[in-house]
Amino acid sequence: MTTGHGLRRFREPAGSPSGARCVLCSAALGTGPHGHVVDLDDRGLLCVCPACRTLHTHSGVPAGRYLGVPDRYRHVRDFVLGPMQWEALQLPVGVVFSFRNSRLGRYVVFYPSPGGATESLLPDAAWERVMAVNPAVSDLADDVEGLLLRRHGERVECHLVPIDTCYDLVGRMRPYWQGFDGGDRVRGELDAFFAALRARPAGCGGQG
Repeated sequence: MTTGHGLRRFREPAGSPSGARCVLCSAALGTGPHGHVVDLDDRGLLCVCPACRTLHTHSGVPAGRYLGVPDRYRHVRDFVLGPMQWEALQLPVGVVFSFRNSRLGRYVVFYPSPGGATESLLPDAAWERVMAVNPAVSDLADDVEGLLLRRHGERVECHLVPIDTCYDLVGRMRPYWQGFDGGDRVRGELDAFFAALRARPAGCGGQG
């Protein structure tokens, strides 16, 4: 299954296209980086201006249809998910991302594929068990933050990232995907993407 429980995400360049406007207030986005909000009703990622993103990210704003995507990044160095656990989850590729869908009340897990982000149909509560033994990520924000994981042989690399970062990675890989595992070009994209995440300072960064 594709992104039914995920987000409808379009692939976009690093900056805003000429003439792009905020979906919520119609302010011009300019040509630089911009923010996103999650539309909880339509499961979409929407491009917004800094003011609208801040408005819907602020912790004091009552829960509504839109949630601002924060810009928190953290390399979770002690994430527990061994080879046997990974195999038991029957994940078909070595890269996945997970987030908690508040409307469903559960975690969903996706992996990249030629068709985009594809949902992994895990057994009930399978990912909840993974999260239960990883209290370091218990503060993962519903809908707007994800865990991005890559398996390296016997270990799993994990990063807590904004949810739009997960879909950005899928979009980067999709045009070059070949065969079962993506091929050499996709592996190169993954290497560069995760190297940039490891080099990124912990905490908040710029919008993208």
